[in-house]
Amino acid sequence: MNKIEPIMVYANAAIKLQGDHIIYIDPFQIPKEMHDTDFIFITHPHWDHFSLIDILKTKKKETNFIIPKELFEELIDIGIPENQILVVKPNQTFHFENLKFETIRAYNLKKEYHPRNKEWVGYIITMNQIIYYIAGDTDVTNETKKIKADVIFLPVGGTYTMTAKEAATLANIIKPHLAIPIHYLSVVGSLSDAREFCENVDAKIATKIYYKEKNDVE
Repeated sequence: MNKIEPIMVYANAAIKLQGDHIIYIDPFQIPKEMHDTDFIFITHPHWDHFSLIDILKTKKKETNFIIPKELFEELIDIGIPENQILVVKPNQTFHFENLKFETIRAYNLKKEYHPRNKEWVGYIITMNQIIYYIAGDTDVTNETKKIKADVIFLPVGGTYTMTAKEAATLANIIKPHLAIPIHYLSVVGSLSDAREFCENVDAKIATKIYYKEKNDVE
C-alpha cells in the first residue's frame, strides 16, 4: 500500500485528507481560518456536519462541494457558484481529475435520527491510490459490511450512530490498514468510546485516536 498522507481529525466528524488534493469532510469547529481546500464533502444536513461557519473558514474561491440535495440552496445563498456544487445520492461513482469517489447510503436501522429514505451518504474516496471510507452517521448495515478500504473513519459515540463496540466489529469485517474513531467527545460520546473502539479492533489493524480535546489533535 502507498504511504498514507497526513490526516487531521477535528471535532465530531470533521476530517482533513491531504494528497494530490486537500479535502475536508463535514468541517466543524475548525480552529482557525484555512482557506486551503479543493473539495468539501458533506454527508448530511445536521448542524454538527453541515456548518456554514466552518465551510467559510476552509473554502477558497475554487473549492468544489459534494453534497446531498437538501443543501444545494444553502450553498447558493452564501454565493457558491452552481458549477462548483455536485449533488449526490447513494450508490454513485465519480471521477474528477485524479480523484475518484463513491457514495454509500448512511442511515440508522432502528433509530429515527438518520432515516434510510433521506438518502444521506458516506463516502469512499480514492486519492494517491489510498482508499478512504468516511462513514457519516450510520449504523452497521449490509452496505457498510461490503466496504473495501485502506483507511476507515467510523462513528463510535452511540446515541445517533453505531456504538464503539459495533464500530469495532465493522472494522474487523472491513479489515482496513488503519481504523480511526470519529463522532465522540464534542457532541456525544467520550474519549473512552474512542479507546474502547481501538481496544476491540483486531490487533492486525492499526488504530489511532486523533481527536482528544477541542482544538487539540495528535
